[in-house]
Amino acid sequence: MNLQQFRFVRETIRRNFNLTDAARTLFTSQPGVSKAIIEFEDELGVKIFERHGKRIKGLTKPGHVVAQVIERIMREVDNLKKVSDEFARRDEGGLVIACTHAQARYILPKVIPAFRARFPKVRVSLAEGNPPHLAKMVLHEQADVAIATETLAQTPGLAALPVYSWEHTIVVRPDHPLAELTSSAAKQISLEQVAQYPVVTYDHAFSGRGAIDKAFTQAGITPDIVLEAIDADVIKTYVDVGLGIGIIAGMAFDPRRDKGLVGLPAGHLFGTHTTRVAVKSGVFLRDYVYVLLEMLAPELTREVVQEAIDKAPRAE
Repeated sequence: MNLQQFRFVRETIRRNFNLTDAARTLFTSQPGVSKAIIEFEDELGVKIFERHGKRIKGLTKPGHVVAQVIERIMREVDNLKKVSDEFARRDEGGLVIACTHAQARYILPKVIPAFRARFPKVRVSLAEGNPPHLAKMVLHEQADVAIATETLAQTPGLAALPVYSWEHTIVVRPDHPLAELTSSAAKQISLEQVAQYPVVTYDHAFSGRGAIDKAFTQAGITPDIVLEAIDADVIKTYVDVGLGIGIIAGMAFDPRRDKGLVGLPAGHLFGTHTTRVAVKSGVFLRDYVYVLLEMLAPELTREVVQEAIDKAPRAE
């Protein structure tokens, strides 16, 4: 048995047992992957995969155990490479940050320039997506860290740490009736008042949308949600053209930048939310990853991060 066979088995599982997709990812041929897996099974003396004809349908009972062992072995192999890079090329390498649009647009611009100034030889890449996808990217080591509000803290195999807390903001045009509320009245705006108007807000996977839905449901109110989007810039655009009122994450509204809109605090309606950064448990982190985490939140010192990684259960 060899590492190449391990890679083929792991990637086949990650690609939902699609040998063609696994071969494409590994830059090899589908027959080559199939042959290597069969030889590996013959060497082990057990079948790893359930098959229907030539198609792989899933893992056998011993296959589940073999897959866990392979994942642990490959994780340690990857760690060895990172240890080597850390000491041979201490301030060089790559950093992939998996993030939602909100983090890429409003939070990371405050961090990445300073990070690049300190580590000019590190190649930084942003990979945007929805929170479940970001979590999978880190679990599959396609990204070094993930930053999002949803999913990360509930994903086994990730160590998720709080970065900052935020609340929602309602945005309206200056000529909208809600813009005429006094400051004290705006702070006490009710769900009933909000539901009088068409609403533009986030897609269900993003930026506390679940809390918005929950608040209306608990109040027995069905809002008229006329448009859902994955980022606040799109929501603000459609508010500006008069489609409805917007409900966005508070950090996405800046009175100086968004001069054509009025913001109303909505934390009392939809609660306080926490954005987290996550890394995979059991992996070796380059020094510059620890620096990035502390730049995101000063309290995320190396010791705090390492303790969280040590306590987090590893993904099987």
